Order: sequence, then structure tokens, then C-alpha cells
Amino acid sequence: MMNKRHSRIVLWLAIALVLLLAIGYSFRPTTVLTDIQQVSKNDLVISVTEEGRTRIHDTYVLSAPVTGNLRRIESEVGDEVTLSDTVVAIIEPIDPAFLDPRTEAQAKADVEATASSQTLAQAQVEQVEAELEFALTELNRMRELRVNNSVSQRELDTAERVYKTTRAELATAQAALQMRVFEHERAKAQLMSPAADQAPVPECDCINITSPVDGKVLTILNKSEGVVQAGTPLVEIGNPRQLEIVVELLSFDAVNVEIGQRAIISNWGGQSDLEGVVSHVEPIGFKKISALGIEEQRVNVIIDFTSDYEQHARLGHGYQVDVTIVLNEIKDVLTLPISALFRENQDWAIYAVVDGEVEKRIVELGQRNNFHAELLSGLEQDESFILHPNDQTVDGAKVKQRETL
Repeated sequence: MMNKRHSRIVLWLAIALVLLLAIGYSFRPTTVLTDIQQVSKNDLVISVTEEGRTRIHDTYVLSAPVTGNLRRIESEVGDEVTLSDTVVAIIEPIDPAFLDPRTEAQAKADVEATASSQTLAQAQVEQVEAELEFALTELNRMRELRVNNSVSQRELDTAERVYKTTRAELATAQAALQMRVFEHERAKAQLMSPAADQAPVPECDCINITSPVDGKVLTILNKSEGVVQAGTPLVEIGNPRQLEIVVELLSFDAVNVEIGQRAIISNWGGQSDLEGVVSHVEPIGFKKISALGIEEQRVNVIIDFTSDYEQHARLGHGYQVDVTIVLNEIKDVLTLPISALFRENQDWAIYAVVDGEVEKRIVELGQRNNFHAELLSGLEQDESFILHPNDQTVDGAKVKQRETL
């Protein structure tokens, strides 16, 4: 009996010992595997990146100078044009308008009236021609009689005056007849109708609209033939060599941008990045709704290409690119990744690694970009820190470098 009781006590003691060992082992500090990096000196580039779009600095929209019939524009988008040489569009005189019944009746009456006036003027011309013929005959007879002194010199002078006067009257009557002919033609022109069968005239008094610059056709705004009003836009033309980039920056980013700062153009479709420079920052902002529905104040910043034209010759008007504007470049300074930093009240902090243990440090930062920050104090060069802190990396914890594959 005593042996059985003694065996039970030993069993329970063994179980208790195992539980104590298990509990002690569970509370034993474990080493956390994490990413550890050392403080080093690097070049820090402070920049702002935003999408931009290309545009030709000077574009020209050619409009119809007069109201007329536009011939079909044969040019295509992308065609080369030459200053004052390439004919982009041709405008012909417009067809006459339809006449309402009253106006048509008046026009027909005008035609009949001018026809009668023309007949009357013709009769007057014939009358004066007869009088001129008689005056010439009378003058010749007076000259013969004067040779024999049968008439006086005064009578001869009178005959010559009558002849000259009658000749002047004939010229007047002929001019009046010509005027009546023109009036008749004008009256008939009032009866012209667009429904009349009119043969096309190969050479007309047309207006040729030529290119104002050397460049390419960007847009054809009105290609088909038809009547256009004065001022109607027809074609947009520009020189691709005058390409620039417009970047819509947030206003609090735009205040840090200055003319002359370097710009890097990426994601434009080429094999390598392009170079540019800030040429203008517009002094006025505008409101824009973001994709998330947030109202933002934006400012247009203009970028000029500094790379050779041949490197970006395939870029055109209205293409999308990514632009990085370099605000400042700091050479050979201590830097920390943004991923290693966290807030400690109002300060920035980092987890340093000293002899395999985590030690929280307050650090002072200088300038920073989206990925790195300038380290002013808190760590020295070659000191270690945790790159990606989590809930296991706390002050005093044991850590070691995670093995990389």
C-alpha cells in the first residue's frame, strides 16, 4: 500500500516538473529573424514625380477667312507642310441662294425693264449714227462749195461743229447702250439659282489657305466639302521640333520648383530616359478633381527637352510621360530608408542593433524623398538597424539577420 502511494507521488512530481520546464522554456527569450542593414553614405536626390503630357509650344488653327464653299481637304494628319507654300485648304465662291416668289417676280421684271432700256439705247445709237452720216455729208459739201467761194467760212465752221457734236453724241449713245447691256446682265444674274445646272469651272477666283509655319498637320477639324462660315476652324498645324511637356503639380509641390531645375522623362516608350529642364512655372493654379474624388489645387509646370530631337522624334503632340523634377541633390551623406523609421511622439525613431539586441534610438532627419531620408544624428556610420520593424522587434529583443535566398 505504501509503495503504491509512493509511486503515485513520484508520478505527480514528474508531471509537475515537466510542466515547469515547459512553462520556463516558453518564456525563454527567443531570437527574432529580421532584416538588418548598416548606416552608409549615399547620394540623396530630392525630387517630385508626376505624370505629364507633351504638347507643341506653338500650334496654329487655320480658319476660313471668308464664307464660301470649302473644297475637300486632301491633306492627312501627319503630312509635312511648308511655310507659305503648302496649300492646306481651298475656298470657292458660295452658290447663289434660292429666291422667294416675290423676289423672283421682281428680278424677272428687272430683266424685262433692262431689256427694254437696252432696245431704247440701241435705237438712240442708230439715230445718232444717221445724224452723224448726214453731218459728214453736209461737211464735205460745204468744203467743196468753199473752194468756189459759194459759201462763207462761217457756214463751213458751223458744218464742222455740227459734225463733231454729232460724233460726240454717238460716243455718248454707245456708252449708254453698253451700260444698258451690263444692267441687263446684272438683272439676269439676280435670277441665278443653285438648282441650275452649272458646269464646274476648273479655274475660279478661289482663296488658297497656306501653312503659316514649317511643320506637320496635327488635326483636321473640317475635312469634308461644304459651305463654311467665316472663322470656322479647318486645320491645326504645328512644328514637332517645338515639343514641350506640361506637368500638373500639386500646388505645395510646385512652390519648390524653380526655373532651370533638371527633369528626367521616363515611361515614354523609349529604351532610356530623356533629359529636360524646367522652363516655366505658371503663376496661377486651378482646381482639379482626382481619381478618388478629392479636390486638388494644381499648377502647370512646363518642361523643355534638352535631349537631342532624334532621341524623342517619335513623341508627338498629346503623349503621356512620367516626369521627375530634381529639386535638390545632396552628395555623400548618411541616409536611412523610410521603411526603417517610425514615430515616437513628435520625434522620428529607429531600432538600432547593438550586440544582437534591439535598442530604440531617437534620430534627427534632414531632407528626404519618398524612399530615403538624410540622417543628421542618432546613429553613426556602419551602425546596424532594423530595416522593417514589426511587433516582434521591441526594445531589448534578441535579433539576427534573416538569411536571404
